[in-house]
Amino acid sequence: MTTVIEPAPAAQAPPPGSSALQRLMKLEITPRKVPRKDLMHFSRQMAVFLRAGIPLVDALQTVEEEAGNKTFKIILADMIASLQGGATFASAAAQHNQAFPEYYIGILRSAELTGNLDVVLDQLAEYIERDLDARRRVTQALTYPAVIAVVAIVVVTILMVVVLPKFTKFFADLHAKLPLPTRMLIGASNLASNYWFVWLGLLGLFAVVLIWMSQATKGRVLRDRILLRLPVVGDLVRHSVLERFCRILSSMMTAGVPLPEAMAVTAEATSNSVYRKAITEVRLAMMRGEGLAAPLAATGLFPAAARQMFRVGESTGSLDLQLRNASIYFDRELDHKVKRFTSLFEPTVIVMMGVIVGFVAIALVSAMYGMVHSASVQ
Repeated sequence: MTTVIEPAPAAQAPPPGSSALQRLMKLEITPRKVPRKDLMHFSRQMAVFLRAGIPLVDALQTVEEEAGNKTFKIILADMIASLQGGATFASAAAQHNQAFPEYYIGILRSAELTGNLDVVLDQLAEYIERDLDARRRVTQALTYPAVIAVVAIVVVTILMVVVLPKFTKFFADLHAKLPLPTRMLIGASNLASNYWFVWLGLLGLFAVVLIWMSQATKGRVLRDRILLRLPVVGDLVRHSVLERFCRILSSMMTAGVPLPEAMAVTAEATSNSVYRKAITEVRLAMMRGEGLAAPLAATGLFPAAARQMFRVGESTGSLDLQLRNASIYFDRELDHKVKRFTSLFEPTVIVMMGVIVGFVAIALVSAMYGMVHSASVQ
């Protein structure tokens, strides 16, 4: 562990109140994460400064003065103090995992040994930018279908809870003989209105299950397994995880990180617990001398195209290049899968909404028609 020495009096003093803010941050149960966008800009700015020959501490002080995120500003000030006390750039950054992911630290350590820190920072900025772009594409693709789904749920709820009870009272006052669709609709409306506490309890239970799946270890494993088995959605998750795996591992190998260490960091950076466990097992098999391509194929989680790229890269000594090609391939496939998911989800939700509204309309119209017909016969 690196000992941090207080900066000399001649050095630039930290901003007023920064010590108090640092103590407050340490007391937080869940420290605020630094946005990936800020980390991308930081990496690119530092690469430019270092390429221009500006000393590391001076470059950090310049970036810290212009930082807009208060959390990141405090982190940079602490890193400057660590560097002035004799710490390395990677070790100073490693003390702040709320800003710098593990793969980022691993690549920095290798870059410091090879002396190409400016080049590696540029590569990290490019990787983060691509990662943000991939997430933005997924979010944009899912926004419209999500809005449609919410509107459909709201419309059905209003029909079942507000509109239909009024028609039910109207039909009951007339003692009309109702057709089967109308009786089914009224029964569903009564179930929703009279047993609202049951639905509220089920909604609360659903929320608890979602929290458990996002917080507990067993819950996350179950969630990730379910996501991978869902039609269409499973393909999205799989290609997103594979693209991230290939890109991080390629970046770390290009920076000179040893493969066993790169595999360990990549496993921790993998968002899906099923893949994380599989990559950890692959790393252990690789340490036993079984290579990389064969254990990866044995997991059954990597498609044939990826297995072929890994095998070629391992046999020709160009694994970093093949991983980069694989990341580009999966990125394009992810974009295609997102568009396909959107094209399937939108009409499905619209059709379901049309069926429900149409059923309500048919049930009400058929009941009214039956009443008018009975009155005309009499």
